[in-house]
Amino acid sequence: MSLYEDALDAYRALEAKETLELLEAGPVALTREHVPGHVTASALILSHDLSQVLLCLHGKFKTWCQLGGHCEPGDRTLAGAALREATEESGIEGLRLLPGPIHWDIHPVSCQGGSYHHDIRYAVIAPPGAVAVCSDESDQLAWFPVDALPTPLTSSTECLVEPAIRKARDLEG
Repeated sequence: MSLYEDALDAYRALEAKETLELLEAGPVALTREHVPGHVTASALILSHDLSQVLLCLHGKFKTWCQLGGHCEPGDRTLAGAALREATEESGIEGLRLLPGPIHWDIHPVSCQGGSYHHDIRYAVIAPPGAVAVCSDESDQLAWFPVDALPTPLTSSTECLVEPAIRKARDLEG
């Protein structure tokens, strides 16, 4: 399955009309150059015991958010792109991606002089003892209790915590 087909399947499952219309442009909708908007992938990283969440202080926007970003040519799926971004931006090896997206969001960005990210969000579990290392894309990286998130926080990051924890617990049985 191609990255484009994976994006289309994920959004069909989420019934995101605007994004489906965006994807009608074809694979170009996965690139930054697509001015009307493009698909991105992000991941909320939870500690192994689900008590904390790893967030980054975004270098450009100066708000705390989940890790993620643009799809790259080598990405085969959106889930894979989210896991790649989470690993690159956290420096944590052995992250475990939970199946299926937990959320989607459309928000304005400054790409190409003004565009939109159609962000597909996944949940990821860090291995026990994981130590995060801040990448060049963030000003700071830190673990926070799931019930005491930092400020300023991006408007849609807080709403990821509950579905991520629920999905992790459901999979544990």
